[in-house]
Amino acid sequence: MKNRSTWAATLPLFVLSGCMNMNHMTDMQPALNITYPAAYVVNAEGNSVSVIDLVSQQVKETISFGDASMPGMNMNGTMIMWPHHIYLSPDGTKLGVGVPGMDLSAGHTGGTTGMAGRVVVLDAKTGATTQNQQTPVMNHNAVFSPDGTELWTSQMDDAGKVLVYDAGTTALKKTIAVGMEPAEVTMTTNGQYAFVANGMSNTVTVIRVSDKSVVKTIPVGDDPVGAWPGSDGKMYVDNEKGKSISVIDVATLSVVETVPLGFTPGYAAYNGVRNELWVSQAGTGNKVVVFERMNNAWMKMGEIQTGLDAHAIAFAKDGLTAYVTNQGAATVSVVDVKNRTKVKDIAVGKKPNGIVLKQ
Repeated sequence: MKNRSTWAATLPLFVLSGCMNMNHMTDMQPALNITYPAAYVVNAEGNSVSVIDLVSQQVKETISFGDASMPGMNMNGTMIMWPHHIYLSPDGTKLGVGVPGMDLSAGHTGGTTGMAGRVVVLDAKTGATTQNQQTPVMNHNAVFSPDGTELWTSQMDDAGKVLVYDAGTTALKKTIAVGMEPAEVTMTTNGQYAFVANGMSNTVTVIRVSDKSVVKTIPVGDDPVGAWPGSDGKMYVDNEKGKSISVIDVATLSVVETVPLGFTPGYAAYNGVRNELWVSQAGTGNKVVVFERMNNAWMKMGEIQTGLDAHAIAFAKDGLTAYVTNQGAATVSVVDVKNRTKVKDIAVGKKPNGIVLKQ
């Protein structure tokens, strides 16, 4: 799935120069009033966020970042291109969006030399962009610290780093060295650690949030993309090339189980209400595979057909409804968790990837 792309550097000059004058309309985004339970879906190619009303299960608003993203377009000024993953602040008032500046739907590395990223903060109620900070190197996501005062993001370079910004001003507070080509930065549910998936190092770096010190580097499978937190005190690491899930115990900071998949994972999500592990199949896959605990191990117990290139998974707080973004289908599938059946598909923007629920 991972390809080192150099196409952006070799595209004809007229494509790049033509992009410099494209009019991005973020300043003209009308103020919204999102006071209802909502799912925020990042559309990478659509260069927007679709806001789904969780009651009606329909797209009610669209937050536009400007013109649609296109291959070969370089971000300049405050331009936003190819937004990727999205997180909600602990108090539910802000959204953090990572903007790598290139299409990551076919893999999570491949930036060209000198390619910058962005960290964008949105008002969760009005949809307004309140912060738009360029990063020196392309990034993957922007996640809030457990107290909401900081934004953490990776720098997807051979000399991997994590940057910690003030969430209110985006002033840089700390730079932390990690492994090669780090992708997702996530927080443990107890708020103690940040986990960083180092794709080229096949490791996860554990950082203590309070003093920002590296506590441990944990070997995992081949090509990890994200360590996804579970309410069971575990972190579930999706290894793209390894086609597996590494399960890390937060208490001991060690891998306690490796779940073989036989396919490339797009995302792993733990459902604490039902004690299930859901893993989406990336690429040509159009399904989510459900695992249950059997004899102290995760065992495959079912599949749910969603849409082409299934990606991120988010559960409602009661654990009974799941929302799955389908990058290749430009939809979000609504799934009945108990019956493991798709209820409907909601059309969103092109290449939806990240999703977060405000309930």
